[in-house]
Amino acid sequence: MNYKKLGNTELKVSTICLGTMTWGEQNSEKEGFEQMDFALSQGVNFWDTAELYSIPPKKNTYGKTEEVIGNWFEKSKKRSEVILATKIAGPGLSWIRNGEYQYNKKSILEAVDNSLKRLKTDYIDLYQLHWPERKTNYFGRLGYVHKEQDEDWNKFEDILTYRYFQ
Repeated sequence: MNYKKLGNTELKVSTICLGTMTWGEQNSEKEGFEQMDFALSQGVNFWDTAELYSIPPKKNTYGKTEEVIGNWFEKSKKRSEVILATKIAGPGLSWIRNGEYQYNKKSILEAVDNSLKRLKTDYIDLYQLHWPERKTNYFGRLGYVHKEQDEDWNKFEDILTYRYFQ
């Protein structure tokens, strides 16, 4: 397996990443466990998930994939062997923090805390924003026209700074 440094960190991730978005809906927990065992045995240490998964997104499957991974971490005791990436969902889904803007201090901290609980871990290696929070064309919504003065969103640069959470 080939490995590369993740950004400017010292973390070395496999160049193949294990996608997990079907666990809890299209794949059972047992199948997820088998896939995680196999991936790790082949040197795949970089795993991607999201609070939104499993797919297709539904209220009753929200967070299920993170739960499957958390159960595997608890059973296998191999959390330290995995570089885990997860994501906060953007706006638009009513069952996730009322479908409102998500990238603010309160929502990010709530999402991180809930992901940590589902994942049964005390750290996340890479935390990402799942989709834009701006009024753009996404999920079949068309007709967006950019307005330079639109202040109805959080500045991306602010979200990414540590002082945002102070």
